[in-house]
Amino acid sequence: MSRVTGLSSSPVAEGTPRNYGLGPRVAAVLVFGTSAAVLVVEIVALRLLAPYLGLTLETSTMVIGIALTAIALGSWLGGRIADQVNPRRLLAPSLGVSGAVVALTPAALRTTAEWAPAMLVLIASMTILVPGALLSAVTPMVTKLRLTSLAETGTVVGRLSGVGTVGAIFGTVLTGFVLVSRLSVTGILIGLGTLLVVGSALVEWRTRRWIGTTALTLVVMAGGLAAMVAPGGCDVETRYHCARVVVDPDRDSGRTLVLDGVRHSYVDMDDPTFLEFTYVRAIASVIDAAFPEGEPLAAHHLGGGGLSLPRYLAATRPGTRSLVSEIDSGVVRIDRDYLGLRPRTGIDVRVEDGRLGLRRVDTGSRDLVVGDAFGGVSVPWHLTTVEAMTDVRRVLDEDGIYVANLIDHGELAFARAEAATLRETFEHVALLGEPADIGLDPSATSEGGNLVMVASDRPNDPSAIQQALDARGTGWKIVTGVDLTSWIGGAPLLTDAYAPVDQLLQPSSPQNNR
Repeated sequence: MSRVTGLSSSPVAEGTPRNYGLGPRVAAVLVFGTSAAVLVVEIVALRLLAPYLGLTLETSTMVIGIALTAIALGSWLGGRIADQVNPRRLLAPSLGVSGAVVALTPAALRTTAEWAPAMLVLIASMTILVPGALLSAVTPMVTKLRLTSLAETGTVVGRLSGVGTVGAIFGTVLTGFVLVSRLSVTGILIGLGTLLVVGSALVEWRTRRWIGTTALTLVVMAGGLAAMVAPGGCDVETRYHCARVVVDPDRDSGRTLVLDGVRHSYVDMDDPTFLEFTYVRAIASVIDAAFPEGEPLAAHHLGGGGLSLPRYLAATRPGTRSLVSEIDSGVVRIDRDYLGLRPRTGIDVRVEDGRLGLRRVDTGSRDLVVGDAFGGVSVPWHLTTVEAMTDVRRVLDEDGIYVANLIDHGELAFARAEAATLRETFEHVALLGEPADIGLDPSATSEGGNLVMVASDRPNDPSAIQQALDARGTGWKIVTGVDLTSWIGGAPLLTDAYAPVDQLLQPSSPQNNR
């Protein structure tokens, strides 16, 4: 027997460590299950944090980085501890404690976000790091238990490594394609926590140590109860958003659709011509100035939300055909169940990605394209590029216009880059916004917020648009030509190969947007 490794060249040699009753199938199940669980926690954490940190590249990068740190830390510490302590004694605690933390995560994060927001990133990091590290430690522990001979080291390590990778893939696919579309975030995490505690109990079956398992079961139950009363819950959890529908206390028929903490749409279910948000009134002003009153249009909408503009067009321009690309089927259900969307209104909503939806629209078939798709407070980057705008231009007829809503703050770097991109694609571009934001009031401080851009190959009529803006009481102004060139400055073009939207964007508090 080798005194260095403690392993023999024969699986039956005297002094070989026993595997403590951990058979190959049990070992595979443990490695597969814990690897899958780590990825479930990682993906669901992104959904859980979106209402508070936004669904941005930075948030995704942070969560992925913490999850990878947990995997590395757990694997390293699990291997070291397994060489010093009987790994069989550590499996159940690793499963049970991680299950308890996972079950408590929804209540912990929502409560922290409401009562101690400065601590949110720290608490979020711990709710990913702790269970991720504990679950990742299971693989080296199981590997230690299964290694009984130098002759089979490669086979055992390779097999368990492969099983762990397959488990991670399974967890990713299961969460992304099945769990998120059928269960709430809270339900997923409490269910996973329950499964991990049950796994802990099964591992301890032969030792009859039920005190710890019972305590952890109570923790999971407490997590479920706490999640029910924790602040920040959703009316509906869709595949992409935590959604709430808020009744307007000053208008009985008014409803605000809130997605991940951001006010996305306002709908008056009795009067679709009532437009609450300033940016929506600005877009309506552009449309009314560009087309004869009452003329039906063929419109395509990138992003649906509460369908404020399609409803407005249906009411003010009877016969208008609005095709809407909305990626979130849950939002479409909210439109029907909560916001009074009725069939046969000339509004055809397709559950699809906006860029892919554009490809299905015939060339020259649209009078109007409206860009109002958002993930959190940013436009999805692939809808901002020269290539995307070229496709928008393709579907418009020769007199068609593209109107887009943007949100930016600070230096407005993203908005300037998008204006430069539109100018690269269309003959005529105009910018609408608060005077301080669009460079017309140098003495005022630009606070940012919503901006509306208008692009077409036909000349626009700035004076008509300004009159429509004034008539609706927006307080907004319009800039074109040299003034717009000066405002854009040296902003870069956004392309499919280079579109750092999240880096250019400077978001503000979600409650202040839209």
